[in-house]
Amino acid sequence: MKKKLISLLALSILAPSSLVGVAVANDLSHQEVVAEAATTYSESVKIQTKLKRWGYYTGAIDGIYGPKTKEAVRYFQRKNGLAVDGIVGPKTAAAMGITLSSGSSSSKVSSSDLNLLARCVYAEARGEPYTGQVAVAAVVLNRVKNSAFPNTISGVIYQPWAFTAVNDGQINLSPNSTAYKAAQDALNGWDPTYGCLYYYNPATATSSWIWSRQTVVTIGKHVFAL
Repeated sequence: MKKKLISLLALSILAPSSLVGVAVANDLSHQEVVAEAATTYSESVKIQTKLKRWGYYTGAIDGIYGPKTKEAVRYFQRKNGLAVDGIVGPKTAAAMGITLSSGSSSSKVSSSDLNLLARCVYAEARGEPYTGQVAVAAVVLNRVKNSAFPNTISGVIYQPWAFTAVNDGQINLSPNSTAYKAAQDALNGWDPTYGCLYYYNPATATSSWIWSRQTVVTIGKHVFAL
């Protein structure tokens, strides 16, 4: 019975629907991505709003600190005599009139855990909308807090048969900046799933057990359930 339950758990986490972009190289170093991920979703919105108002940024105000936002920050830094690194540190934030948050929940998480969570997001949900990527990270964190699962990020992700991406090796792919950002937003407390512990694609799921779980929300191709 225990073995069967573990096998059924594996069906709650599905591999991405597409392998497009597996070999695409990131234009950011690991250190840069981690530094950018320290900017929260709400802070990114503030940064994008300010830069758009001042004509430095022309993209969408979506809270994602991606390449367009980084380039806009670089542009702002060049024009204002600041160090041009594309990262909104204390001096750049002060020049923008933005107060950076201090002491988020991510301060309790090591860079290796952040990296692993981002890898899980990228491997499991890189084809999903941004909110859906945050949701995948939130499911991992919800499991960490639930006594029925391991109490660490690595323990949850590497629990036998829990994640398809671990079984097929996609967990070892290098995550992009969006995956890091989604992981960070989940660590900062954003849970689009409202506490869910499972998710699945209804177009491919065949387990009657996973279908029996209480559905909470659907994001992209995934149904998130308790």
